[in-house]
Amino acid sequence: MTSFPSYKVGLGQDSHRFLSPESSKPCIIGGLIFEDTPGLAADSDGDVVFHAICNAITSISGISILGGIAIELCHKNGITDSQVYLERAIESLGLWKIEHVAISIEGQRPRLEPRNLEMRQKTANVLKIDLDQVGITATSGDGLTDFGCGEGLQCFCILTVRKN
Repeated sequence: MTSFPSYKVGLGQDSHRFLSPESSKPCIIGGLIFEDTPGLAADSDGDVVFHAICNAITSISGISILGGIAIELCHKNGITDSQVYLERAIESLGLWKIEHVAISIEGQRPRLEPRNLEMRQKTANVLKIDLDQVGITATSGDGLTDFGCGEGLQCFCILTVRKN
């Protein structure tokens, strides 16, 4: 008989370039709209936070969310809201319950710190966990990468789940 661990850890990453400032597409990060920042180049809304969480869930469940389910939702059904993709990803966890999510965002813009609490709350609500189970950090990247030079955003996510 195979014994399964009571905890698993998933790692996810996502990145997108900014569209031109003339684009009317809104910039959505962690489910929030950031005014005065160009949207992110993607078929979906390009939410790097929700996409990184989806990828972390995929690394746990083995079910392709962004490469499979989201493509179908987007291309066949016109659904571009990354929250919908994330909700589907959560369903794929089955008996696994999210214990904690750590999110690290790299980009020169927009300034995320003033909305950190709001972003944590939105993420906690979508994941159906408490606020203290969500950690979000942001770094400007100091011009060392394309993200640090303001060309886009990159997000990493570590997700911990336990067997229900």
